[in-house]
Amino acid sequence: MPITTAHLRETLVAYLDAHPEENGLLEPVVSLIDAGADLTSRKEFRGHATAGALLVNPDGRVLHIHHLTLDRWLLPGGHLEVDDVRLVDAAQRELTEETGIPASAVVPEGLRPLQIDVHSIPANDAKREPEHQHIDFRFLFRSSAEVGALQTEEVSAAAWRDAETITDETLRYRTMRALC
Repeated sequence: MPITTAHLRETLVAYLDAHPEENGLLEPVVSLIDAGADLTSRKEFRGHATAGALLVNPDGRVLHIHHLTLDRWLLPGGHLEVDDVRLVDAAQRELTEETGIPASAVVPEGLRPLQIDVHSIPANDAKREPEHQHIDFRFLFRSSAEVGALQTEEVSAAAWRDAETITDETLRYRTMRALC
């Protein structure tokens, strides 16, 4: 059974219970869900859910991938698929697809996202997609595995970086706390 709106709402509520200071930031997401938007659909351009993986190795370094389309270093992650049951599973699937690290070598830190980030994605004429919003549910994972075969259709490189280099202040702070 695919990820449901109920699962999205439950995950969002659990996250906001832990981070009530973000209620204002995520109110537009709550409003979309309340309005009946299908945030699991890539065709919901007001905003749709994506799942990201923050993978930390035993040295406390974080895996980044170079995304071909956006030409930027990002955390592994991507769109939900119909076979995904939970957001954390979608994040782990994306991590495995993009980096070649087997799912069996990765341990999720929990079922609540470390961060929920809403950000704009530029229009993509080739995909007939207007500029739209990604609601990225980012989960923390740990692994001692090395990067495998990259998904070369989307990823051109992978690199382990110090957690201090994470540009998003909130994500950097929460990652650093998780490493303690």
